[in-house]
Amino acid sequence: MSSAQLETSAAGTRTDTPAATRSMRAIGTTAVVAVTAAHRADEALALLAGQLAAIDQACSRFRDDSELRLVEERSAGQPTEVTPLLFEALEAACVVAVRTAGIVDPTIGSALVELGYDRDFEGMCRDLPASGHRPQPAPGWWRIELDPVERTVAIPPGVRVDLGATAKAFAADRAAARIAEALACGVLVNLGGDVAVAGPGPRDGWAIGIAPECTTDPAAVDQVVSLHGGGLATSGTTARAWTRDGRPVHHIVDPWTGEAAQSVWSLVSTTAASCVEANAWSTAAVVWGHDALGNLAAHGVPARLVAADGIVVHTGGWPVDAIDVCHARKAP
Repeated sequence: MSSAQLETSAAGTRTDTPAATRSMRAIGTTAVVAVTAAHRADEALALLAGQLAAIDQACSRFRDDSELRLVEERSAGQPTEVTPLLFEALEAACVVAVRTAGIVDPTIGSALVELGYDRDFEGMCRDLPASGHRPQPAPGWWRIELDPVERTVAIPPGVRVDLGATAKAFAADRAAARIAEALACGVLVNLGGDVAVAGPGPRDGWAIGIAPECTTDPAAVDQVVSLHGGGLATSGTTARAWTRDGRPVHHIVDPWTGEAAQSVWSLVSTTAASCVEANAWSTAAVVWGHDALGNLAAHGVPARLVAADGIVVHTGGWPVDAIDVCHARKAP
């Protein structure tokens, strides 16, 4: 059961001093940090930059020198000691895989490469010829062996790990918590739609716009929600999409088939006690397709889903007014 709680109230009633915001390009997306202590915004951006540089070095599948790629090459199924950061990121990905019954699986790396997503999205060709490869199911997250005592990981030959479904959310949670601790203020971190908050935030919460693109003008967003704690994530099939052999594909893969998930939903937003958990449900919902509403409801997840034809549906108590407030709080 999700620990998020939702309630509706009028937006625009905030009386606190506006938070200061800074942004940058990092890990293939727009990274935003906002702090309640305006005079410390530049410090917050510097701290965020350091956090994201560390995540990129540890977890990127696009860098030949990333720790993840080196472990894949050297492990050969044997336990290999890794840094605490990579271990925590891999552990988070495997926990998500368990919680979603394998629907969000970190071993989809080869499937993404075959679909053409073999480099940072900004450097991709958006119209790719046929590869001649028949899609294959992901090997399975359980092939990754983690030893928390020795802090080792064993990855079998041929298994390519992609942490794209969890690493941004993991980074948002981690960065928000560490910046809040360092600066002793309220912090929001938004990494391309993966949002985490920490510390004492504004009295009426952090106002967040829901939209298909993280760079959408605030005046043009689909809905405004207010986050008081935990995390919020949005996953979609339109922002990172391209064509392969004349057919549309996108970056969210069904691990059971190795193909891009059917585009039943163009956009799914969820909220939970952490950004990692919220992202797990938003990504799973895209893969679940028509089963998403029932599965999200069964887990008590507040969610807003936009169908491919533009129809918007809600579950789990997500506010339905044009401008609503979504309060996500950690369970006591």
